[in-house]
Amino acid sequence: MLTARRRAVATAVLAAGALLLTSCGDSDSGSSGDGKTLKLWHYEGPNSAMGQAWNEAIKEFKATHPGVKVEFEEKGFEQIQKTAPMVLNSSDAPDVMEYLKGNASAGLLSKQGLLTDLTQEATSRGWDKKLSASVRTTSVYDTNGIMGSGKWYGVPNYAEYTMVYYNKDLFEKYGIAVPKTFDELTAAMDKFVQNKITPLANAGAEYPAQQYLYQLALSKADRAWVDSYQLYKGKTDFHDPAWTYAADTFADWVKKGYIAKTSSSTKAEDAGVSFIQGKSPIFFSGSWWYGRFVDEVKFDWDTFLWPGSNLSPGSGGNIWVVPKGAKNKELAYDFIDITMSKKIQNLLGNKGGVPVAADASAITEPKSKELIDNFNTLSQRDGLAFYPDWPVPGYYDVLVSQTQKLITDSEKPDGYLDALQDAYDKGVPKQ
Repeated sequence: MLTARRRAVATAVLAAGALLLTSCGDSDSGSSGDGKTLKLWHYEGPNSAMGQAWNEAIKEFKATHPGVKVEFEEKGFEQIQKTAPMVLNSSDAPDVMEYLKGNASAGLLSKQGLLTDLTQEATSRGWDKKLSASVRTTSVYDTNGIMGSGKWYGVPNYAEYTMVYYNKDLFEKYGIAVPKTFDELTAAMDKFVQNKITPLANAGAEYPAQQYLYQLALSKADRAWVDSYQLYKGKTDFHDPAWTYAADTFADWVKKGYIAKTSSSTKAEDAGVSFIQGKSPIFFSGSWWYGRFVDEVKFDWDTFLWPGSNLSPGSGGNIWVVPKGAKNKELAYDFIDITMSKKIQNLLGNKGGVPVAADASAITEPKSKELIDNFNTLSQRDGLAFYPDWPVPGYYDVLVSQTQKLITDSEKPDGYLDALQDAYDKGVPKQ
């Protein structure tokens, strides 16, 4: 996610519910551990699709590694995002952990020498054959920590993308049709506001707010614009038409009541729960919520891709990384391999995730099929545009704090864009 959460995306085809890819290289091997303990960290909720799949993978690992103990610690997204460099540079590093993909995250850690080169494992274990070109970019990083080429430092074993979740019951109650155009989306939000309902679930203290704004920019952008911003393949001007439209429109949405001013201090969990509880009829966020909504939402709900835009935030999912200081690396490789197996991938798909190596015939849950079909639509039009915080280190915090100011009206769009430009320019590596 956020996520998180990184490439010139080649056209991807999720054939038969599975993604496919290629790579190269050599890897660190061996460890100084006892081979009897696997220390594992991830931040997926237990009832999310990924959380359920990884729990099953742990069971499979124990069955195939008798006598080996798994020390699992569930960490928070923000906790790992903020403390990973410090932890990985200490003796407390896990053997394998879920981490954010992209230049500002995994790329930075690889450049700092904190991650194990997985290239040899990726080729010898066949991970490179199971992943599509669409997700390869976030697996490999060059010597400057830039995604898209170089050595393997992470393995994504699910894909993710953003979509509009909507409460069908509330739409029907107020006589609102499912929006097929951007104008219809704004008309729907106007109707909710007229009925004293804030339409958009939002969180200014974490990622949702900045993803709304980035999506607005993407609706006026193209692939070259994304490559300039994410991969430094051109000059990024935050006062260009796309960014200007996004900042102006977002600020206008707050004034119109589409976004609550009080949401400046709320977190992603709060936004998701407001949708689950039926308080917010619309939530634009990632597929990582899908499995949880299937499990917890009691009303009739569905999804659609953001209308009027070929591009949306999305990518391969967050990645398994093996810290340079991991004590039991071989066990870590074995665990990653299990998460890439058909058994775990098929489970992931049926629990509401987007698998990277599943059998299409094994995905039988109707909502899961719909989720994968929508991903196909987005990926086949080369529409995965990564996430707004990826380009430079520390940019996530900049986007959070600056977008909060737009919500509270303590900063105007022009000043907001100036702040983004300044932080971006300072972070872009010198060519």
